[in-house]
Amino acid sequence: QVQLVESGGGLVQAGDSLRLSCATSGRTFSPYGMGWFRQTPGKEREFVAAITWSGGFTYLADSVKGRFTISRDIAKNTVYLQMNSLKPEDTAGYYCAASRRLGSSWPRPEGMDYWGKGTLVTVSS
Repeated sequence: QVQLVESGGGLVQAGDSLRLSCATSGRTFSPYGMGWFRQTPGKEREFVAAITWSGGFTYLADSVKGRFTISRDIAKNTVYLQMNSLKPEDTAGYYCAASRRLGSSWPRPEGMDYWGKGTLVTVSS
């Protein structure tokens, strides 16, 4: 069984930075890719960023381009989301996910196989 555990969320002010981490554990796991998603109450989970595990190719939502960066540390089985210039509209629960293989839904939420429980990011104005 694969577990994904997010950390690094918190309460910050607009303009601040945060770095989220997602550590994987369990059986040996080499995903096709991993991603970050976010969700606020009453809204669907939305794509934020994704990265392919072997090649390190990255994908970013238009709303976070220029502010967020996704990276991974293969040795540590960890993926990171560096969030700079945070805005109040970035407030959400942030979820890490992993996809076992490339599918037609990559990197959308329906294309992910494993999910973490999330970490809350609150940005005050």
